[in-house]
Amino acid sequence: MIKPELLDRWKIKNSEDLYGIKTWGASYFEINDKGEVSVTPFADKPDVSVSLVDIIKGIKERGLDAPVLLRFENLLDSQLTFLNESFNAAINDAGYKGSYQGVYPIKVNQQQQVLKEVTRFGERYHHGLEVGSKPELIAALSVMKDKEACLVCNGYKDEEFIDLGLYATKMGFKCFFVVEIPGEVDMILQRSRKLGITPNIGVRIKLASRAGGHWTESGGDRSIFGLNVSQLIDVVDLLKKEDMLHALKLVHYHLGSQIPNIRDIRSAVVEAARVYAELVKEGAPMGYLDLGGGLAVDYDGSKTNYSSSRNYSLSEYCADIIEVVMSIMNEHEIEHPTIITESGRAIVAYYSVLLFNVLDTSTFEHPVVPETLDPETHEQIINLHEVYKGLTLKNLQESFNDAIYYRDIIRDHFKHGQLSLRERSLAESIFWNIITYIAAEKSRVKRVPQELDGIGDAIADIYYCNFSVFQSVPDSWAIDQLFPIMPIHRLNEMPTRKAVIADITCDCDGKIDRFIDTHDVGHTLRLHALNNGSDYYLGVFLVGAYQETLGDLHNLFGDTNVVSIQINKTGGFDIVREIEGDSVEDVLSYVEYDTKRMVEDFKQSAEEAIREGRITAADRRNIINAYQNGLRGYTYYERFEE
Repeated sequence: MIKPELLDRWKIKNSEDLYGIKTWGASYFEINDKGEVSVTPFADKPDVSVSLVDIIKGIKERGLDAPVLLRFENLLDSQLTFLNESFNAAINDAGYKGSYQGVYPIKVNQQQQVLKEVTRFGERYHHGLEVGSKPELIAALSVMKDKEACLVCNGYKDEEFIDLGLYATKMGFKCFFVVEIPGEVDMILQRSRKLGITPNIGVRIKLASRAGGHWTESGGDRSIFGLNVSQLIDVVDLLKKEDMLHALKLVHYHLGSQIPNIRDIRSAVVEAARVYAELVKEGAPMGYLDLGGGLAVDYDGSKTNYSSSRNYSLSEYCADIIEVVMSIMNEHEIEHPTIITESGRAIVAYYSVLLFNVLDTSTFEHPVVPETLDPETHEQIINLHEVYKGLTLKNLQESFNDAIYYRDIIRDHFKHGQLSLRERSLAESIFWNIITYIAAEKSRVKRVPQELDGIGDAIADIYYCNFSVFQSVPDSWAIDQLFPIMPIHRLNEMPTRKAVIADITCDCDGKIDRFIDTHDVGHTLRLHALNNGSDYYLGVFLVGAYQETLGDLHNLFGDTNVVSIQINKTGGFDIVREIEGDSVEDVLSYVEYDTKRMVEDFKQSAEEAIREGRITAADRRNIINAYQNGLRGYTYYERFEE
């Protein structure tokens, strides 16, 4: 039981500390005076903010509802600006003679709206695109207008892919074919001769350097794509033989998507810059050094080399890269190259916020244990009850061990038919009351026994929420990626419940039970008790990278509603675009159902029910209407309105 005086003393600052919003929020998210999460997109106007609660209200008034993915155009613009200006500042401070031109990797979030905004906001910096497939190249060419921006073509390439890139080059685009495997060079040269277009060729190298984190296999000698040193020399010799060495202009590597340790980044840049210098010595004109991705996002706010964080700032990242490249080029008296990075995660992660409502909770509460038991009660249940009656601060561990022992015996007796279901229920109530007492009191013990460390997590509430983990935050399920999660309102109240989050799929993996924590990974999240009749909304933040692309149709839950927000410097906001989430009909069509035929088949089943006397013709009409309304409806939980 939480003391009333603690509830009264709870302030917004306590919520800021509890959920870490000041650390992972990067000044984009804060808690306002009403106890609501608000978005603050302008560094020069920190007082301008918009409440997520107000946005939800505006969306509902327009006929949409949760779950909804909010895209904040301002944050995408701000992150692009921050990245480019940070590199420009490092270049100016160091006296670097080259320039920086970033590219956005389309695979991070391929949504058409995202590409249009990246190219629109990035145009003033000539910020380009990176593609890894023919469909991505086709998408890129539909939105790119800036001929000064780089278009980097990675991935496995067929003749159509190469021809399209060559035509883009002829049109004036700065298009680079990055050779991933040795055999690609022959095809690029063959198609360039056929079309009479000189290609811009790059080479992807396999570095000896490797990094920590989830994506460590992206680099190193055994990475899937890239040329080893021997293969690289073979490519150079082939280009010399074909009198095409003048087409070799770029070196590329990819260390990983989320590199938490700056030392790994610096080590890789050193190795790549050495390779670049050696290729210049071989006679290649070069000019571009593509350092790939790796710029991490501090998801947990810890500023460490943990896989969901980073131990460096953006300015440190840029300064280290510029310093390393500059020193190696100066050593060999080589012109400073144009530096390219493929920083997608850092650009779009902050851009999107997933909001959903809590539908119900399962709280860990059991009937009060009677003071005395019937003398005829089974002996083992009486033993367990005595453990409960004898609980003190001094015997917590002993009581825990005894409770586990008797609980296991009782369950075994039940399986062998020696206890009734009602007796089993009584025993379970006694056992969990013991566990609840121990969890509440163990904090008063000076030295908590190791066996009791996670006991509080065992009695956490379950909050059932209106979303699908597999569709909207698949990395949370697939690779244990941590995302900041918190209530978006009531943050001036003390959250009194410890909970895990369950989605509305029927999969036991459809849950989130790993949360950011100031010390390690938390296995419960502090939430507020539900107020009857009032919506309670949670937000999952920093989900702009990969989550929309990787989401799947588990249980046929489709894409959520998507709403794009533009925040004005006056403090208001405009809804600039809204995309309704998938209907049931949409997702069924994705998995090859003919929904018109489905309706006809169901009508026949209903007609057969009339012939069998099970329903009336009027019933049939209502049933068919319900079926068709279901097809048109949202795949997620909807409020039923009479």
